[in-house]
Parts: sequence; C-alpha cells; structure tokens
Amino acid sequence: MPTISRPASDEYAPYYHRYISLVPDGDLLDLLARQGREMMTLLRALPEARGAHRYAEGKWSIREVVGHMADTERVMGYRALSIARGDRTPLPGFEQDDWVRLGGADARAMKDLVDELELVRAATLALLRGLDAEAIARRGTANGVEVTTRALAWIISGHERHHLAVLRERYLGA
Repeated sequence: MPTISRPASDEYAPYYHRYISLVPDGDLLDLLARQGREMMTLLRALPEARGAHRYAEGKWSIREVVGHMADTERVMGYRALSIARGDRTPLPGFEQDDWVRLGGADARAMKDLVDELELVRAATLALLRGLDAEAIARRGTANGVEVTTRALAWIISGHERHHLAVLRERYLGA
C-alpha cells in the first residue's frame, strides 16, 4: 500500500485548497482513521436533543452537518473509486444545500447518523488502502475540473477537519 502524498495544486480545483491546507503532513490513511475516531467520539458524546441545535438562524443543525459529512465523503469516495479505476466519464457536481434540505437528517436519530458516518469512513479507508500508486495518481474529471484520486483522499480529510472545527467552535463553543 503506497503512501498517499500531498497533492500538487494542479491535481484539484483551487476551491479545495481550503480543505487540503487543513491536513497536516504525514500518513494520510493513519490520519483519516484517527480523525474518524475523534469525530465519532465527539458526536457520540452529544445528547440526542443536541442534534437539533443550530448556531444561528438558517444554519444547518448538527444532525444536518453529520448527514452532509457522510454524503460528501460518499461523493468524494465514489469519485476516487471511479477515477482510480480509470473511468473517463466526467463526474457531476452536487449542490450541498439541496442535498442537506432533502436529506432528512433532522428526522433521524443522531446515533443512526453517526453510525452511518462511521461506516462511510470505514468504506473510504478500505478503498484507499486497496489502491496502488498508479491508481492514486490517476486523473479524471469531477464537476468540470481535473482531479486526482490522491487529491480526493486529501479533500475527504480536510473536509472533515473543517467541519470538526466548525462543530467545536460554532455549535459546541469549545
């Protein structure tokens, strides 16, 4: 299993630099596993009623944030799978606000959402651990922009780090 090194700036859309820049250097697979455990510990400690909390009018609830994280990791994981397998089909973008609005997270139990997020992370890790160096470096198109499997792995990590910080700072006041 090769190391998934930090992607170069030509491996992803400039928008994603905000996430990739949050990821420290080191073993990305180990980091994804550790930060997944950290996120699950934080979320499992929340009382069920806290899942409905919004830090401001019009902002997502904690449940919706968790649903969004699972959806986004699934999308990025599918993109990574498709590109790693050499599929040249351009992959579509998605509108996160529409997905959250239609995702029904507020009607679900926090425990179920957290269990789902944990399973999505396990699937992401299984996929990434099974890729060789050639698959990790492979390029494809997602949302109209060329991207590598490597970059998608780092985006997954950075996206979670972003939302962990938002949860701590804006939702939990930590």
